[in-house]
Amino acid sequence: MGAGDEGGEDVMAMAGSAADELYTLRDSFFPADILEKDSKLKSLADSALQILDAVPEAKRTSPLQRASFEYLRGKILDVFPVYRKEAEDHLSKAVKLNPSLSDAWLCLGNCIWKKGDLASARNCFSLGLSKAPNKKILCQLSMLERKLAQGNGHTLQLKTFDSISKILRTKLKVWKKAFGLPKERSPWMLRMEILGVNCLGNACLTSFFVNGVPDYNRLFQSIKAYQNAANKYLQNYQRALTGFEAAALKDPGLNAFEEVRKIVNVLDKIEDAMKVQFRKKNKDPPSSLFAEVSKSSSQGRATIKTLAEGQNKSVALTGRVLHFLKHDDAPPLYYIVCDSEQNCFVLSIYGLHSNALKEGDWVTLLEPYHQSVDFSWKNKHYGFSSIRVDFMGQLLVNGKAPSAHLAVQSMIQAQHKPS
Repeated sequence: MGAGDEGGEDVMAMAGSAADELYTLRDSFFPADILEKDSKLKSLADSALQILDAVPEAKRTSPLQRASFEYLRGKILDVFPVYRKEAEDHLSKAVKLNPSLSDAWLCLGNCIWKKGDLASARNCFSLGLSKAPNKKILCQLSMLERKLAQGNGHTLQLKTFDSISKILRTKLKVWKKAFGLPKERSPWMLRMEILGVNCLGNACLTSFFVNGVPDYNRLFQSIKAYQNAANKYLQNYQRALTGFEAAALKDPGLNAFEEVRKIVNVLDKIEDAMKVQFRKKNKDPPSSLFAEVSKSSSQGRATIKTLAEGQNKSVALTGRVLHFLKHDDAPPLYYIVCDSEQNCFVLSIYGLHSNALKEGDWVTLLEPYHQSVDFSWKNKHYGFSSIRVDFMGQLLVNGKAPSAHLAVQSMIQAQHKPS
């Protein structure tokens, strides 16, 4: 393979990453002024299309290459909340060129859903699932089935009970199997992660309503599925572990033991990293450096020991990032941070690209949400302080707000860097 071939593949990969970053912004950036979000989406979409257009013509010739190219263009164009025919046209070309491209079927279904053609959208999702298992498609399909089960005014159509119940019984089995799929890496925030759990919750909730008679067992299953997902997201680790273990014992097919393993794996890594940093903390810089950095915030200064449980209004905590914690689960990102009194805590962040925060950076946490983790599981004790960041407005990196499109900017710079 020549250098030109490798370059073309690199640009296509960069375009794919740029498209992913675009969707990260869509799902994680919620400014007070909606026009600010629209402006950033347009700017990033233009940048992503600029990268895609740089793919050499020689890398767009075969049907598979052309399908990938059309898919990315349609995906980028479809990031906006309103339907765009241009996006549908490109995505339709992609699935015609490569019917096995399940992600293109997902995007096409979402695009068609926007124009109100729910039956065609469901057909796209079903075709995508027939090509390959895909948790994102399962989640979209679960929501679409629930919407299709409703008539005008959000009342259920009695004549559809039998057919819908049959569909749901089939899909409940499929969604349970989805727990065994590999976890799809994505920097999305606030999706409750655990996509299979949400699919099952949606399915059970819909089944409760469409069966024609109250099925409280289904309703309780739905509540439990959402509850387990919420506990994991909110980092109520003990409740999440207990809930997933109970689910696994009742139905081994849910593969909930895998969720238990991932949570325990993260907790073990946190404990090990905290012990290492405790031994090294006397090497940390003096508090005077922290005072200089914390001037970027007008709020009262705090340390991890002065924070109350929950949200701490009108205060800011400044710390230095000591360690990035790598793990095999989905977001959040975990860091070990040291405050001005050289006390370490765990910082978990949703919706931030991993490139935006590095070891050695200074962070200022505005109105931090503090949790004290203190419990035992399987004869092992876990105890540490934790701060969770859900929204980028709560975070300053080296005195500045992190850029939501940092990764896209770096890719554009790399593309135009002289060889």
